Amino acid sequence: MEDNGRPSPRRVKQGSISGSPLDKQAADSPTYLMSILRFHRLTMVLCSAFLLRPALASGRWPQYRGVDAGGVDTNGVAPVSWNVESKSKVLWQTAIPGFGHSSPIVWDDRVYVTTAVTAGKAELKVGLYGDIDPVNEKEVHHWRLIAMERGTGAVVWNSEALAAIPRVKRHPKSSPCNSTPATDGRHIVVLFGSEGLFCFDLQGKLLWKKDLGPMDSGYYQVPSAQWGFASSPVIHDGKIIVQVDVQKDSFLAVYNVENGDLVWRTPRKDVPTWSTPSVVKSGETTQIVVNGWHETGGYDLSTGKNLWRLDGGGDIPVPTPITANGLIYLTSAHGKARPMRAIQPTAKGNITPDEMGDTNEFIVWAHARQGNYMQTPIAVGNLVYGCLDIGLLTCFDGLTGKIRYSERLSNIGEGFTSSPVSDGRNLFFASETGNVYVVPATGTFSVASTNSLNETCMSTPALVEGTLYYRTRSQLVAIGAH
Repeated sequence: MEDNGRPSPRRVKQGSISGSPLDKQAADSPTYLMSILRFHRLTMVLCSAFLLRPALASGRWPQYRGVDAGGVDTNGVAPVSWNVESKSKVLWQTAIPGFGHSSPIVWDDRVYVTTAVTAGKAELKVGLYGDIDPVNEKEVHHWRLIAMERGTGAVVWNSEALAAIPRVKRHPKSSPCNSTPATDGRHIVVLFGSEGLFCFDLQGKLLWKKDLGPMDSGYYQVPSAQWGFASSPVIHDGKIIVQVDVQKDSFLAVYNVENGDLVWRTPRKDVPTWSTPSVVKSGETTQIVVNGWHETGGYDLSTGKNLWRLDGGGDIPVPTPITANGLIYLTSAHGKARPMRAIQPTAKGNITPDEMGDTNEFIVWAHARQGNYMQTPIAVGNLVYGCLDIGLLTCFDGLTGKIRYSERLSNIGEGFTSSPVSDGRNLFFASETGNVYVVPATGTFSVASTNSLNETCMSTPALVEGTLYYRTRSQLVAIGAH
């Protein structure tokens, strides 16, 4: 810290914003001039991001966490309270055969979900525990893509991608079908991990498939502990983006959505991750932002060239990067660190700070020990919310990093894996045991209601025009006001 109490450019207090023009220093001070330049740079980034952020399409939730992985749809008002047993606010319930943690997606009048079907009921162990021994399944699985009517839940078609014995094992809390499909309104792309990449049309016809090889994801310190693959594909501008961070030969790749041809493939040197990539536009540049432990960073969408990188954080990276307020929000946990950080999309080169909670030219604010393990954060307006797997919810000011509150959602020892969604008014957090906590999207903590899904829930819901689509252990449940 400098004598006047203002953070220095290289090391600042956790949760503070560097470059604030509010410091009352002499106009000829070099430090003051530097802060002004940084403030103007941030202002330009914010304006650019707001102008380039696409309008949310009504009736569509095309990939994991919807448009830009933001998790927000303000086109309708979702119910605050419901009752699955009495069917209050429950529009329909459709049984889903098999087992999977992939999320549903929505495009116009259809809901799509993937699953892996096998004989008997698969093992699932939820809760907060440290067991890392994988489940070894040797039965034939049938990986399928199912389409349902959005209004009624009626199954329109049920198409099989392949039938095989899983090539790798999975975590007892995981499933053989974790990755969420993605659609552009013409194609539906599904990634079944080690079983391959598949592309269907909207009538359920398989257009092409591609074997990407075995995807051995697990704890890097215990390579034999295979935990299953979970990163979801993203479709952008006719391209499929796939992040494959595994034990060996990790890579980020882009494929042509029309035929599956490889556009480019960039090697990555990182531990296994379970994060889905995000597409971020800033000025004339479109980049793919990925989470990691040693190689969090941005890659040019056109060429695969690494634009910036960040080393350090939690050593089991799961949350997906999100963008809001002209910034990129990144978090990870496990091991010695669990940072929550806000990054400028104009970042270049190695932006790794000296210490985990430091800021610099491109790290706008940072907390060393306030990040998430499993859940992807969510931004509503200028507020950013992050929830730890024990149900500890922290609300940040998205521009400054100031913590508004940090409170427990539940005191009954539940685990939280499903990521939150919001209608812009409330936030919806589902526990692994199926309790959904509704929290007002303000800077003041309260729980407006708690609603049970009456079944375990590991999947992030879709939210379209005020209707929540929750995938539980055995079914898809549509919850809405009409």
